[in-house]
Amino acid sequence: MKTASAILALLAVPAALACPKHRGSTKPKPSTMTPVIVSTSTPTSVVEPVSAAETPTVSSLASSSTSSASSVSTVVPIVDSTAVAGRSTFYGGNLNGGACSFATYTLPSGIFGTAFSGAAWDSAAHCGACLQVTANGKSIIAMVVDKCPECEAGHLDLFENAFDVLSPSSSDLLSTSYTFVDCPISSPLVLHNKSGTSAYWFSLQVVNANEPVAKLEVSTDGGSTWKATTRQDYNFFENASGFGTDTVDVRVTSESGSTVVVKNVGVASDSQVTASSNF
Repeated sequence: MKTASAILALLAVPAALACPKHRGSTKPKPSTMTPVIVSTSTPTSVVEPVSAAETPTVSSLASSSTSSASSVSTVVPIVDSTAVAGRSTFYGGNLNGGACSFATYTLPSGIFGTAFSGAAWDSAAHCGACLQVTANGKSIIAMVVDKCPECEAGHLDLFENAFDVLSPSSSDLLSTSYTFVDCPISSPLVLHNKSGTSAYWFSLQVVNANEPVAKLEVSTDGGSTWKATTRQDYNFFENASGFGTDTVDVRVTSESGSTVVVKNVGVASDSQVTASSNF
């Protein structure tokens, strides 16, 4: 009888509380990060592209990405972004090994991390995008850095410290909503070449953008013409044949249509370039 009772008790646990490979089994430790308290406002700034005469500065990706994000009391919502209701779980967090390939990136101050729904992944289109996540009357900003393959649309798998801010007294499945917003980042965006990149195989990633990146184009004739690249599921923009030169000009376009142009970008393996601005 004791064995039968134990089996019945196990069957009573709702299956929905489990998020395979991601769901945490213990309550996360209190977060040491201060959440950004958010409200909506209308965009008021226009970002100018980099001057064609400027040459990018080569620097450490880690140093550029750890520049403190501006602490703000308001967050600008992405145009036409609507709130998505769903639920959230938590896991240990996977920035360096996550599906967005942010291997050498450090999240800016005040921004948490989250894995995004595999059902809404869209070939890494949301990597680096920021979400205003709300639950229990609280809001945080979380950047999409990983994928939760088994999560349905609307389901976020938050880093433990993010979940703890929204639900400090419970580890149960959490009802949340999220809206895409501009990331509170003031430091420049960074271009990072994948290992193996050369004049004959092009693979470049955009890191530290304050708006979601929509496309990346390359010019080999000083900007007279631009050639498209294809975003891969692991968040690098590629051209399988390369562009045949050791340096190229790169134009990055955000979802809002803002552009940043970086001149004379080298295509050496694992190299990186810091632009002079963000969107």
